[in-house]
Amino acid sequence: MVLNRQAQDRLREQTRLTESMLDEIRNNRGEYERLAAAVEQAGEAIVITDVEGIIRYVNPAFTTITGYSREEAIGQNPRLVKSGYQDDAFYKTLWETIVSGRTWQGLFVNKRKDGSLFNESATISPVRNAEGAIVNYVAVKRGITENIQLEAQLQHAQRMESVGRLAGGVAHDFNNRLCVILGSADLALEAMDESHPLYGELKAIRDSARSAAEITRRLLAFARKQVASHRVLDLNDTIAGMLGMLRRLIGERVALHWLPGEEVGPVRIDPAQVDQILANLCVNAADAIVGEAGSIAVTTDQVTLDEPQPMFGPESVAPGAYVRLSVSDTGCGMDRATLAHIFEPFFTTKSPGKGTGLGLSTIYGIVKQNGGFINVYSEPGEGSRFTVYLPRHGSGAEDALAAPRPPRPEHGKPLTVLLAEDDPTVLHLAAQMLKRLGHSVLAAPLPGEALRHSEERAGTIDLLITDVVMPGMNGRELAGHIRARRPDTRVLFISGYTADVIALNGVLEDGVHFIQKPFTVTALAGAIAAVMSAPAPGPCGTADTP
Repeated sequence: MVLNRQAQDRLREQTRLTESMLDEIRNNRGEYERLAAAVEQAGEAIVITDVEGIIRYVNPAFTTITGYSREEAIGQNPRLVKSGYQDDAFYKTLWETIVSGRTWQGLFVNKRKDGSLFNESATISPVRNAEGAIVNYVAVKRGITENIQLEAQLQHAQRMESVGRLAGGVAHDFNNRLCVILGSADLALEAMDESHPLYGELKAIRDSARSAAEITRRLLAFARKQVASHRVLDLNDTIAGMLGMLRRLIGERVALHWLPGEEVGPVRIDPAQVDQILANLCVNAADAIVGEAGSIAVTTDQVTLDEPQPMFGPESVAPGAYVRLSVSDTGCGMDRATLAHIFEPFFTTKSPGKGTGLGLSTIYGIVKQNGGFINVYSEPGEGSRFTVYLPRHGSGAEDALAAPRPPRPEHGKPLTVLLAEDDPTVLHLAAQMLKRLGHSVLAAPLPGEALRHSEERAGTIDLLITDVVMPGMNGRELAGHIRARRPDTRVLFISGYTADVIALNGVLEDGVHFIQKPFTVTALAGAIAAVMSAPAPGPCGTADTP
């Protein structure tokens, strides 16, 4: 049949439209392919469901995050990864939002195929066809578990740091006041017979001041601001020397097992801090053991970590070489709610009067000050295990274990002492202590007056005792000026400030003699004996080495 011109024109138009549609399909196919490739390679999990909520598509990121393969997920409801952390009302609100055509945004705690939990941020939106009807829902999910952990670490660090700043801020003034209370009570008790009616009351004042000083020291230990005398030591030898004391502390009903590792390597730490760590851990372990009997095991070993090792809480042990100290007990154990707070100052599970809540916070601060980490594992009814990681010290010749210093001989010779202290009550008290010890005292409330005494005095000045931080000139500078004129004068520094402030003033170097406020007459006498028995002084009062 022959087509007329009008039919031929319609055929040509249809052919043109068909070719145009084919071109559009060809062009769109490229866009669809690029879109599909982008979805497949996206780092976020993408899930598409039908209007009934049945999964029709998941991208590879979904499989990576959840552990479910594409075949396992398609045809399932998204409740496949439901953890139980969100209640029914949560999912009802979500569903009502997207069914109404709106986009829902929020956070999930979901569960992987292996049962582990993870956090993710999700945006779920309806997908409409050309007529505007909802035909699918698409969810774009991003894992935020690491972000939450980092935020928890930051909050934990900020909380601990705020307490540290508070402790450091009050330490100086508090130590000065305690120095006066404790020292005055000591002087009064030495001059008073035990039969005196006020002897008991003064003794109570002195004992309370000592307890307050110990609380301050523990807070500063937590804040990593207490003064420490570090040396290289063998942890096994140090612990072995403490076993007798530890057994007395925990009592006869609890068995103490010492299981030292072989060749654990040296650590650099103040030996007194090792005593604090072990004593606190063992006493806490003994208190957690209920009934007539139980046991505590103290073990050491060494470990090298090539990657971070997770701990309880937000922190992790950094890679490196460590000496590891563990204290395990057969006690009542702790639940997760208790574990979340155990290193916080003044948190305690003990009954009133049984503990200050500073033992574990003290350990935390000591371990952190020494560049280490502390981990805890505990389950109710299953006991607890505390593990301390201390950096292993180098093994070169310069790192040979330091031998314990020989005891200082007593030095009973009367001395001429130049005393520089800007707090008038502490100045008066320290002067009285020195006079009680038989020494002559030149008291100076300011560095300038101390320099004047040094310039005007014709005789010798055997010892300068100076506060570290004073107005106009610090103790280090004062000692330098006086020893430039009197090179044989020994120097003893005193301070109530925290270790970081003292260090800034150059007083925590090897060979420098220092005593922390508050101090007693006995402690002051011992410090003076140590200074005067030390080798001849070098610059600024430090000992010259042979």
